[in-house]
Amino acid sequence: MFSDEEIGVFFDELDEKIQVMNDGFLALERDGENPHIIQEIFRAAHTVKGSSAIMGYEQMSKLTHEMENLFDRIRQGEVKITPEMIDALFDGLDTLKALRDQVTGEGMQEGVVDPAIFIRLQGLITGAQDPSGIGPEEPVPGTDWAADTDLPPLPRIVLEATELEIIAEALQMGQNVFRIGIHIDSDCQMRSVRAFLIFQRLEECGEIIQCAPTAEMIQDGKYDAGFEVLIISRDDGDYIKSILMSIAEVVDVTIEPGLAPSAPSSEETPAASPTEQPKTAALQAQDTPLAPFAAPKAKEKETQGPVPAADRKNVKTVRIDVQKLDSLMNLVGELVIERTRLERFASIMGSRLGSDGMADTLNEISNHLGQVTSDLQDEIMKARMLPISQVFNRFPRMVRDLAHKMGKEINLVIEGRDTELDRNVIEVISDPLIHMIRNAIDHGIESREDRLATGKPEAGTLLLRAFHQENHIVIRVQDDGRGLNLERIKAKAIERGLLKADVANRLTDQEIIGFSYMAGFSTAAEVSDLSGRGVGLDVVKTQIEQVNGSVEIGSTPGQGTSCTIKLPLTLAIIKALMVALGDQVYAFPLAHVVETVQISREEIQLLKHSEVVVVRGMVLPLVRLSRIFAQSETNTEKIYVVIVGTSENQVGVIVDRLIGEQEIVIKSLGVHLGRVTGISGATILGDGRVSLIVDVRALASETAGTRAKARAV
Repeated sequence: MFSDEEIGVFFDELDEKIQVMNDGFLALERDGENPHIIQEIFRAAHTVKGSSAIMGYEQMSKLTHEMENLFDRIRQGEVKITPEMIDALFDGLDTLKALRDQVTGEGMQEGVVDPAIFIRLQGLITGAQDPSGIGPEEPVPGTDWAADTDLPPLPRIVLEATELEIIAEALQMGQNVFRIGIHIDSDCQMRSVRAFLIFQRLEECGEIIQCAPTAEMIQDGKYDAGFEVLIISRDDGDYIKSILMSIAEVVDVTIEPGLAPSAPSSEETPAASPTEQPKTAALQAQDTPLAPFAAPKAKEKETQGPVPAADRKNVKTVRIDVQKLDSLMNLVGELVIERTRLERFASIMGSRLGSDGMADTLNEISNHLGQVTSDLQDEIMKARMLPISQVFNRFPRMVRDLAHKMGKEINLVIEGRDTELDRNVIEVISDPLIHMIRNAIDHGIESREDRLATGKPEAGTLLLRAFHQENHIVIRVQDDGRGLNLERIKAKAIERGLLKADVANRLTDQEIIGFSYMAGFSTAAEVSDLSGRGVGLDVVKTQIEQVNGSVEIGSTPGQGTSCTIKLPLTLAIIKALMVALGDQVYAFPLAHVVETVQISREEIQLLKHSEVVVVRGMVLPLVRLSRIFAQSETNTEKIYVVIVGTSENQVGVIVDRLIGEQEIVIKSLGVHLGRVTGISGATILGDGRVSLIVDVRALASETAGTRAKARAV
């Protein structure tokens, strides 16, 4: 049986190799035969075949074995890549993913595999066999891509007195002692994982006594051609060699008696007397535990002198349940609340006691605790961050399949794969991005004929880009297609009774595009499995807003459409503008605050029974926080206005006074209260009071909708 750690290592490697094959198939289809890519795919299939066989997943091993054989014929020039072959390979990759999900319990039930994929792959292989029908000889596992037989030398173990004693005892007991030299493929990408599997197999054969280079270096993948191990075993050398050669990316294994002489390096002293040899060996050897491999069964020794810098482990990683990270984030949130309370208490003590020793000490503690809490918060947030490539990597295949189905040619350009985002946000954005990409392919990018008729390149371009912008992550989906047909949107809105024809021309482009966000709104002439069912932008907008994000659409007729999603870095702790209405404090998420202004009562005007104010030439609708929450408003000459929303959709909120910026922890209102209009959550202030967080997105959208309806009638 394999441990959870070993199974985790296997699936991590499997996911990586699946991605390598997926990207490779796309590259071959796009650019034609490329020896380097063909070799990469061959190695990936070979690795999965060997690893899955070791783990006991026979169907995975059989499937990737067929892929490996096919690419062996391709790289030998015996088979040419065709579109039909690429389709079969993608179907095979889908089956491999399904097999993975079957094992993890995330997909189909065990045994539900279409045998047709095996027949298709075998047909692609046998269809190119020679007339004799014999076909290619089965490649020897582990040696089928060795560049040549002149393999570079491996580091050698220098035996010292301790090892010599152990070897003597083992030989007396009738056991075998071997020096095993293991050559690893020079292009191996996961050297530490490969070493893990090798040591796992060796430990099943016997006891590891020593290794070169040090165990820690091998564990970190810091070895060149390979490494040497000294092992005591009751198995014979041929059996051990066959076991090791079955591991993917092991290109050669040499076995010799354990007492074979070591080849002196150029740095060793040429002559040493027999009495000096144990001392010299002790200075050269290091016995480092083989964590996470089992430690050598040798007597513990002291290392003399400092460990060389090259041998030290620089990066250590552990696997951790994401729920533990969520719990840590909640605890950090509580610390942030208590830090705020302590800062307030220190401020009160300072104002009452003045320059007093106790007050100064309290301030010092408060400042230090604040810094430690901020650092801890940053580190926990970093631990929760994942590269957005986890989402982006699934789209090249999706775009390829949809483009084929629609009979279009599309070049997908991806930028910013390494941009990191909170894992909770990453889980939400996949579906909205799928909707946007499908819309771009179906509605946006024209057919080959239409593009050529308008002077565009035959292939359309779809850009998927992620980048940082202040405290946000911005994701942009942009195409060079026909753009949105605003006239068709207006006609559909009129047809559905959402807009009167005589006022349609008075609407701005953004107000017209706004109709596309309505549930069930679609301009598609006919329903297909891609679009036309009225499910699209309304879903995008709803899901993005669930994670405190926003979405904007821009379009230029004949040139294309751009959908921009703006997301917070994290969902748990945010910066907010704190305001007061009477004795109650409210929080406006700073991400949605454009600016604050102070106006006089005389500047407020009425437009169609709604209050507005002119700010730098722009008519800004006003709402009063007191009316939203049914509170009394302080009657003063000067009025504070918080402008919230986006550049195209802004609203001014009248409040009593501004308190300032503050870092707050978002707390849910709970299942008993549910969703309350105008409120997105709550936070705890430094004095222990609860402050409501204003749902500024809903506020701005509602005001914009009211304004649009007023203009439409």
